[in-house]
Amino acid sequence: MADSVGIQQGSPAVGAAGLVPAAPGAAGTEGSGAAGGSARIAAKKAQLRSSPRPKKLEKLGVYSSCKAEGACKCNGWKSQNPPPTPPQTDQQSNTVNLQEPCRSCSHTLGDHVTHLENVSEEEMNRLLGIVLDVEYLYTCVHKEEDADTKQVYFSLFKLLRKSILQMGKPMLEAQESPPFEKPSIEQGVNNFVQYKFSHLPSKERQTIMELAKMFLNQINYWQLETPSQRRQRVPSDDVVGYKVNYTRWLCYCNVPQFCDSLPRYETTQIFGRTLLRSVFTVMRKQLLEQARQEKDKLPPEKRTLILTHFPKFLSMLEEEVYSHSSPIWSQDFLVGATGGQIPVHTVISAPPVARPIYYSTSPMSVDQSTCGSVSPARKPASVLESNPVGEKRKASEPLHHEENKRPRVVGDIPMDLINEVMATISDPATIPETSLLSAHSARDEAARLEERRGVIEFHVIGNSLNQKPNKRILMWLVGLQNVFSHQLPRMPKEYITRLVFDPKHKTLSLIKDGRVIGGICFRMFPSQGFTEIVFCAVTSNEQVKGYGTHLMNHLKEYHIKHEILNFLTYADEYAIGYFKKQGFSKDIKVPKAKYVGYIKDYEGATLMGCELNPSIPYTEFSVIIKKQKEIIKKLIERKQAQIRKVYPGLSCFKDGVRQIPIESIPGIRETGWKPAGKGKELKDPDQLYSTLKTILQHVKNHQNAWPFMEPVKKTEAPGYYQVIRFPMDLKTMSERLKSRYYTTRKLFMADMQRIFTNCREYNAPESEYYKCANILEKFFYTKIKEAGLIEK
Repeated sequence: MADSVGIQQGSPAVGAAGLVPAAPGAAGTEGSGAAGGSARIAAKKAQLRSSPRPKKLEKLGVYSSCKAEGACKCNGWKSQNPPPTPPQTDQQSNTVNLQEPCRSCSHTLGDHVTHLENVSEEEMNRLLGIVLDVEYLYTCVHKEEDADTKQVYFSLFKLLRKSILQMGKPMLEAQESPPFEKPSIEQGVNNFVQYKFSHLPSKERQTIMELAKMFLNQINYWQLETPSQRRQRVPSDDVVGYKVNYTRWLCYCNVPQFCDSLPRYETTQIFGRTLLRSVFTVMRKQLLEQARQEKDKLPPEKRTLILTHFPKFLSMLEEEVYSHSSPIWSQDFLVGATGGQIPVHTVISAPPVARPIYYSTSPMSVDQSTCGSVSPARKPASVLESNPVGEKRKASEPLHHEENKRPRVVGDIPMDLINEVMATISDPATIPETSLLSAHSARDEAARLEERRGVIEFHVIGNSLNQKPNKRILMWLVGLQNVFSHQLPRMPKEYITRLVFDPKHKTLSLIKDGRVIGGICFRMFPSQGFTEIVFCAVTSNEQVKGYGTHLMNHLKEYHIKHEILNFLTYADEYAIGYFKKQGFSKDIKVPKAKYVGYIKDYEGATLMGCELNPSIPYTEFSVIIKKQKEIIKKLIERKQAQIRKVYPGLSCFKDGVRQIPIESIPGIRETGWKPAGKGKELKDPDQLYSTLKTILQHVKNHQNAWPFMEPVKKTEAPGYYQVIRFPMDLKTMSERLKSRYYTTRKLFMADMQRIFTNCREYNAPESEYYKCANILEKFFYTKIKEAGLIEK
């Protein structure tokens, strides 16, 4: 027989967020719960189960309903509805015997246990375990201060009491039963490891598996913040949805750790991406902070794993957690042959630390409603990485097991060669990084490394008139006002204060050691398609460290996520150089009608603009460039190695041969030499114009020329101009011909050939466009030959 009770959806759990698993009612204090709480309960149960049978009956009698004649309705001493304050005498009564009269009815306690006379020892021990869980929850109900949490404990208390009365198994009654989301967190992390690291050697892959197991176990023992705490920290969050997951977590994962009469599930097995998203940012920050604080306690072999590899692992996972297009959360994700599932073992700890590495996570008082946090770091290039990309938005994905159906052509370098070269390049994290003092290091390299290590953070913050003031946000805004006032002495302090605290303005703040050291104040105009940068400064003693560049890169990423691709700012004479380095210019791309009347005007300043490219992950751009340079370097080295090859000399001239074709010289083609197309070069400009005009007209009149008559429209092929960098069409060629651009036949032929090459690069071979390009190309060369411009 199974007993059930309704659990109100959305009631929260106990204790402060993120502490080690605290026993319910222990207020989340570290060390007071966890192993200590469950161990004490287990010891009490073992002691009670070893007692004589009469003692067991006495214990059960005070919780069992009366079976005396006369249809007594007494349910025992312990009421299902506890009084406001716990009666200590009842709670700790050890002098009960079966001959005593029941305090709720006139019958003896023996009448309450007549139904247990023939019950097996195993069943009695099970019921005794429920009794101790009831007493423990009884204490929790009275110690817990959070009203919602108290309600959940009370519901569980009534469920267990009912199970004792009816001798059934406790069963939670809810709209849904576990698992609540698919794929689960555990499966998602398994998919992540397979997706990103299946190509690694076995030793490095084993390191990744260790990190994954460590992460999963941290989630299983993570104490979540209550919905009321979360409401204060993130007012704009979906509190209702969070409360639902929170109640489920409390009932199925947290309380059963200590009340083992309830069925227990691992958090990572019954929850999915939704819960992970709600805890990941705070959890990641607190894990890394705790790791830094305890680094001296770690042995050398674990120090590298936890301090170096774990932050990189979390940064890469963070991108997949928050990305809308990550494949690891698809139920159709296929695990490759080399991928195995990650078993969840006990928490991976680093001896000689006395306890597992739990990281406390008292909730940050960061107002996420007005501060869409852009930090922690984006996915860094590392030994743990297969594809360095930008922040949580997706840049182009690597070619993995779902390869493109056709190879991409990049210039005249075969893709196979590029892939072969990339395989020979050591991962950036396994080789010494470019010295930060080197002339070849990127401006933001030092700042990026500091962010990756958690030394600095970036948060978009702003004041709000509609929400409860957040102390930390207000302190940061005051800090930003001070930085701007000191670094921009010619700007009135009152004006700076007004804009920094203006609810319409936001500021990307740079935080180091808990204090503000820089920021960019801006105002977004989504309807006009641009953002105005108002102030930009870094405190003087933190300059020349790449913070300014990294700040601007984060701001670019933030705006790309919000689909605003233009910056405008008035730069004074001292700031023009900085903005030029960040991609700003005096050539304003935004139409004047869009910004006049919106942007603030400053005397003696220069209006500058910057157009963002949504395909560029700006915070990792220098890393990508560094890798591209490495690829080019390897390609050059390969080419040079081929050129340096010594070929046998020409001996044909000794035999009387007077001349040979150039292409027959050994090694000449390996140098990159190609035979020039032979044909008659028309020196008369008018004659050349007339000939080319005739050929172009024939091509335009061809029945297969229709796809190439006009430039490709973005609405018809949305991603065309991201793939094709140098588009060409017959209309453009006609305009060029009319303007006398084609001074030689080669220029004309190159543009025409580009039309066909672009078409074949963008379209699939089976498409109609691809076939039209092939047919029209043959026709074109036929006409070129007929005109005598190349040999037949």
